[in-house]
Amino acid sequence: MDLNLLWFILLGVFLAGYAILDGFDLGVGILHLTARGDTERRVMINAIGPIWDGNEVWLVTFGGAMFAAFPEAYATVFSGFYVAFMMVLFALIFRAVSIEFRGKSHSKTWRRVFDVAFFGSSLLATLLFGVAVGAAMAGVPLDGRGLYAGGFLDLISVYTLIVGLLAVALFAMHGAIYLLLKTEGDLRERVYRHAWTGFGFFLVTYLMVTILTLVTIPRATSNFEEHPWAWLVVFANVLAIANIPRGLFLHRPAQAFASSCGSIAAFVLLLGIALFPNVVTSSIAPDERSLTIYNAASSPQTLWNMAIVAAIGSPLVVTYTGIVYWTFRGAVRLDSHSY
Repeated sequence: MDLNLLWFILLGVFLAGYAILDGFDLGVGILHLTARGDTERRVMINAIGPIWDGNEVWLVTFGGAMFAAFPEAYATVFSGFYVAFMMVLFALIFRAVSIEFRGKSHSKTWRRVFDVAFFGSSLLATLLFGVAVGAAMAGVPLDGRGLYAGGFLDLISVYTLIVGLLAVALFAMHGAIYLLLKTEGDLRERVYRHAWTGFGFFLVTYLMVTILTLVTIPRATSNFEEHPWAWLVVFANVLAIANIPRGLFLHRPAQAFASSCGSIAAFVLLLGIALFPNVVTSSIAPDERSLTIYNAASSPQTLWNMAIVAAIGSPLVVTYTGIVYWTFRGAVRLDSHSY
């Protein structure tokens, strides 16, 4: 068994799990200020209240797995992207504070502050996640030792910003579709319109990113020549995206949400195919300076021990997540314990 490849795949699973689960959390935050009045905002926050913190565990797991499996890549990414990661960290902290403290304040002013903070932190975190993905696709400057040789501004380009906008559009649409499953009445009708708007925004940015990737990053499709099966992922992604408006038009939000989850998973899989075998691609001499799943990996014994732990722990996490989602299924009902 190629343990290096196994852990590259598991990193993709953790990333996809985070993007799918916390993606709709972030999307709800992006849509938060579109609610009318305090009651509707409480409904939107309560739609994610019991599950948002559990969803973020997937991000922690992804970071921990990268640290243990590919420590050199972890060191390069977290030191080179330090400013960006600190901004993400503060955004996630303010987001958590906004969710938890909003319902504990009777002051309209402070509630408004927490509402704006919830929206702004969700938007900023999503945008930065997208920029990071764009930078991973485009490549980053690495020196001869595989260390990041640039600054924060080197991560910013037209391409990475458009990928960031794609992430915002995708998560906003994902969050709107999730809210269709959790809301009722007038709010649900407005959320339905937001879902259509989000899909339109997503479709435009998706086409832009696809065209820019094919034109400016030709190596993104190099693995498709060696592994033709990868085109099946592209086909599945197109089908999933096409089924989103179909589900919305037929008023079947569960189908639309499943398709949205499928498209996010396909995006992560396509990212992995484009990067492989690199974990961090160098924009300077990519064939020589990139950090791969082999030259940036831990020892085989470490990877094997981690695989045993993952085989035991992953089913427990999936089971717990399923139980939580099943317990809090259905539309939101406000009570004295609401946020």
